[in-house]
Amino acid sequence: MSVPADHPTAPLLRVEDVVVAYPRKGLPPMRALAGVGLEIAPGEVVGIVGESGCGKSTLARAITGLAPVRAGSVTFDGTPVGTMGRRRRAPGLLPLQMVFQDPNASLNPRRTIGAQIQEVVVARERAQGAGRGRRDPETAREAVEALRRVGLPDGAADKYPHEFSGGQRQRAAIARALASRPKMIVADEPVSALDASAQAAVANLLRDLSREEGIALAFISHDLAVVGALADRVVVMYLGRIVETGTVEQIFNAPRHPYTRALLAAVPVPDGTGARPRALTGEVPDPGSPPPGCRFHPRCPLAVDRCRTDEPQLLGAPGTTEGSDVACWVAQTQEPAAV
Repeated sequence: MSVPADHPTAPLLRVEDVVVAYPRKGLPPMRALAGVGLEIAPGEVVGIVGESGCGKSTLARAITGLAPVRAGSVTFDGTPVGTMGRRRRAPGLLPLQMVFQDPNASLNPRRTIGAQIQEVVVARERAQGAGRGRRDPETAREAVEALRRVGLPDGAADKYPHEFSGGQRQRAAIARALASRPKMIVADEPVSALDASAQAAVANLLRDLSREEGIALAFISHDLAVVGALADRVVVMYLGRIVETGTVEQIFNAPRHPYTRALLAAVPVPDGTGARPRALTGEVPDPGSPPPGCRFHPRCPLAVDRCRTDEPQLLGAPGTTEGSDVACWVAQTQEPAAV
């Protein structure tokens, strides 16, 4: 799968046929990712969506080296991304940062926000061979500036995480990522634990940072409404595989995969009619024992005999543009219909 034609530069991130599997006692390994390929261009915002358990968060962790990759490869800006261990990461990977779902878990409660951001500045200076390698008044000023960029006051640097609201803590986590001067941020459900107003503020902050500073953003969410307002391109995952990808306009106005259509049908529409969204029926199969053929066919209203035996590949389909692909035998032979 390649980036769209309107992103002519070489991919910043390249994920090729990645497999992540976790052992289970007495059961087949759970393949959280079963051969995922993805490319993200510099400055591009890609929304990654799907039900809980589809592999979104595992993909985020594989991209950043937090999940062991059993097969395939991840490359960031020409540097292979290996599984993170005790050793210091390669300097070329410092501009690849992650913002986690829960800032309470990702921020150290015993250290001030400013001190935590200064640690990142020191690590960046060491990676660049600048020679400073320790906290000093200049790193303190950078910490204050990073917090100012995300809308927090100068005094925030001297506070501890528990002294902030949930939305402010997430802003502080983003400021810490910015201190590395990132080329890409992987945001794993960064707004799901926040209230509605804080969700909008943090999502808009990430969008603005990407637009203004050219930071690539992989935004992982189960909320299609947020992704639709934020992303350039959407990647839809189901049971460890990518089943559809395309621009926001294509995915929201003319989705090809029945699973994508079901996800969109489940989004509430504030049109005043009182109509309830249509819930996706059926249960997600066991990732350790996926059904043969198309993984979605037991829940799919359009499944044909071939869907039950042959697994479709992610390919272009009639009426779609470059960079818009779908893994569906039915969609690959039919013109798209608007929803």
